[in-house]
Amino acid sequence: MAGTSPSQQSWKQQQASEVLNRLTRLYPDATCSLTYESPVQLLVATILSAQCTDERVNKVTPALFARYPDVAALAGANLGELEQLIRSTGFYRNKAKNIRGACQMMMERFDGQVPQTMDALTQLPGVARKTANVVLAHGFGINAGVTVDTHVKRLSRRLGLTVEDNPVKVERELMPLLPKADWENWSIRLIYHGRAVCKARKPDCGGCVLADLCPAAAEMG
Repeated sequence: MAGTSPSQQSWKQQQASEVLNRLTRLYPDATCSLTYESPVQLLVATILSAQCTDERVNKVTPALFARYPDVAALAGANLGELEQLIRSTGFYRNKAKNIRGACQMMMERFDGQVPQTMDALTQLPGVARKTANVVLAHGFGINAGVTVDTHVKRLSRRLGLTVEDNPVKVERELMPLLPKADWENWSIRLIYHGRAVCKARKPDCGGCVLADLCPAAAEMG
């Protein structure tokens, strides 16, 4: 927020509030698109979703969780077998190593449980703030920050709420703009809108409910 005047900050807060109101009406039932039955399954699915669609992850996880259903099973997984089960999600060697390593650390340091703080979660291999925010919000109902994925970053920039490119810096700018209770609501609805309308290459500004609010739409028009 350095360099942001009080008037600019006030405009951004009003902008964020109106954007959320409109997207809530447009996507009233928006929620996490990943399929999971426990916090550790959500953690694993979120790690798998890096550079991969949620749809693809949801095709992979039934067999994965049938074979390795919990922290203990994943901590003792055969690495080669784990790699094959998740191969189609991309970057599977690194993801398999991180999933097993994270579960081994949970067994050693956290009594076999998924930790419920940002500091503890981000100690786990393969877990940065984005993954931790998803797990805390959807696994435990804890809003520790704003989940910033590629959609959230793109739309927040187009809407004039940040000029930052680094996800952590984007998150730091967004957090003061919204009530804490709405941090994950914001992320989920921007993700839905980014997938459906405000796409990276060809945004449908003509069919967008945010077009009159959006500096980028004005430039494109």
